[in-house]
Amino acid sequence: MESASEMVPFPLLQTPIESNYRACTIPYRFPSDNPKRPTPTELTWIDLFYNSIPSFKKRAESDPTVPDATVKAQKFAERYGAMLEDLKKDPESHGGPPDCILLCRLREQVLRELGFRDIFKKVKDEENAKAISLFSDVVSLNDAIEDEGKRLENLVRGIFAGNIFDLGSAQLAEVFSRDGMSFLASCQNLLPRPWVIDDLDTFRLKWSKKSWKKAIIFVDNSGADIILGILPFARELLRRGTQVVLAANDLPSINDVTYPELIEIISKLKDENGKLMGVDASNLLIANSGNDLPVIDLTQVSQELAFLAADADLVIMEGMGRGIETNLYAQFKCDSLKIAMVKHPEVAQFLGGRLYDCVFKYSDVLG
Repeated sequence: MESASEMVPFPLLQTPIESNYRACTIPYRFPSDNPKRPTPTELTWIDLFYNSIPSFKKRAESDPTVPDATVKAQKFAERYGAMLEDLKKDPESHGGPPDCILLCRLREQVLRELGFRDIFKKVKDEENAKAISLFSDVVSLNDAIEDEGKRLENLVRGIFAGNIFDLGSAQLAEVFSRDGMSFLASCQNLLPRPWVIDDLDTFRLKWSKKSWKKAIIFVDNSGADIILGILPFARELLRRGTQVVLAANDLPSINDVTYPELIEIISKLKDENGKLMGVDASNLLIANSGNDLPVIDLTQVSQELAFLAADADLVIMEGMGRGIETNLYAQFKCDSLKIAMVKHPEVAQFLGGRLYDCVFKYSDVLG
C-alpha cells in the first residue's frame, strides 16, 4: 500500500488463521517434494505466466506516461522472463517456491521498477465508459423480472458475463484485442448449468428467506465486470436493506478496478439524489483493500477494510484470482460466496471442469 499503514488479517477469517488459511488453492508442491527441483505443477504455472509476457509487453510499449516505453517494455520482458527461467532451475530463487501470489508479485515488481504504473489504463477507461453507457439498460432488464429467484439468477449470470473481461488471461486478451466483447451475448452464452461448482439453488433458497445486514464484496475487473456485473447485484442487496462495502485494490494491477477508479465510477452512475437507478445508495461504501495484485492474501488487508468488515455477515470473493486461485477454500466466520469464471485451462483441469465454466460456491456459516 502506498500509505505506509500496517496491514492486518481480515477479521472474518476462521481462527486460528495459521492452521485454517492458506492463500493458494492449487497446491504447487507438497512437503515431500525436493525443494531444489521444480514440480510439474510449478512448471505448468511458470509457463502460463511466461506465455502472458507478450501481451503485457505490448500494453507496456504503448504506455504514453513512460518515456522510452518500447525499450523499457523489452527490458520488462527480458527481466521477468529471466526470473521465471531462474525459478525453473531453482524453485527457491526470488523468494520461492513459486505460487500464484509470488508469480504475480514478481511481474508487478519488474513493471513498477521500470516506471510502468498502469499499463492497462487506456483500455480500462474505454471499457468503463462503454459499460457506464449500458448500466441503465442492464439494470432495467433485471428490474423487469418479477420473480425474485429468476431475477437473482439473472444478476448472477451478469456477474459471470462481466467477469469475462480479464486481460490477465492470454486467450481472453487476444479475443478482446480482436473484437471486444458483448456483455449481453456473454450472458446468453454461459456454459449451461450445473456449473463445475454450483450452489446457486441453495443460495437462492437462502436469498428468499434471509437478508444480510452487511456484505463485503472483493471486486475484480474494470468495465463490464464491476459496472454491469457486480453493481447491479450490489444494488439489489441495497434494495433489500443490506449495507454493501465494495473492496477494491489500492494500486493498479492488470485491468482490475482500483479504489480511486471505483469512487469515480460510482459518482458517475449516481443521480443528483445519490441514487443508483432509483435505489438509495447511501448504504454503499467503497473501501481500499490495501491489495496491489490480481490475487489476494487475506492475512494482509488494510486497517480500513478490517474495521468496516468486523460486523459483516456476508463475504463475497469475486473473480478467478481472488475467488478461485487464492480463496476458494477460505473459511469465514460468516456466510460466504465465491463467484468466478474459470479462464485458465490449468484451473479448469484442477477443478475437473471446462474452460469458461462457472464457480458459484456458497458456504453457510452453520453449514
